[in-house]
Formats: sequence, structure tokens, C-alpha cells
Amino acid sequence: MTNDKCSGFTLLEVMVAIAIIAIALTAVLGSQSQSLSLASEAKFSTTAAFLAQGKMAEIEAEKAEDLTSDSGDFGEDFPGYGWELSVNDVTFDEPEGVSEHLKQIDLTVSWEDHDEYEYRLRLYRFLPETQ
Repeated sequence: MTNDKCSGFTLLEVMVAIAIIAIALTAVLGSQSQSLSLASEAKFSTTAAFLAQGKMAEIEAEKAEDLTSDSGDFGEDFPGYGWELSVNDVTFDEPEGVSEHLKQIDLTVSWEDHDEYEYRLRLYRFLPETQ
């Protein structure tokens, strides 16, 4: 009596196994890509907050007459990071005489011209009359 059954895998079984492996690898690689993206975003958020804090400290130390809108970068230590400063007068009706001494200072720290990587700060600074 001969045994007609062959031991081994059929083509259908092999294709199902390959499909399952492909789906699993796609999920693993997708989560790896997302992990890298989140790590990059976390690095930017931490670094930008640090750089913005330092730049705001420089701005607060400046004399009132030296406050102007400007932009620049953070040098070789932080390549790809840039900053933009906007200084505007704040106007409101009451109380009288205060608005000409109040400045709105907006600081934006960005990374390599990516719109999604921007860190913004706003500071209001009261500038007393100079004698």
C-alpha cells in the first residue's frame, strides 16, 4: 500500500504565512517610523524651549531703546535653529498713558524652515519713562 500524501507545505499555506509576516512587519516598521518622528519632535520641543528662554533673558536685559524686531540663528552650537523677534506697541483705551510704555514682544524659534517645528513665546514688557 502506497501513501499518496506528501509531507510538506502547499503553495496556499506558504502564501498565507508570507501574508501574515508581511502584515506583522508593516505594523512593526510603522511603529518604528512613528517612534522616530516623536523622538525628533521631543528633541525640538526641549531644545527650542531652552533656546527661547535664553533669548528672552537677553531681550529682558536690553535697554528699552535697543528693543527692535530682528531675526537670526543660534550659531554653530545649534545648527538649523533660527529665531525671529517682533516688537510691537500695545494699544488700549484705559488707563491713559500706560499704552505708550507697554511693548508686546513675540519670539519664534524654528527649526530648518519646517512650519510644524515652531516654538512661540509672548512677553509684555513695561518700559518706564527714561529720565
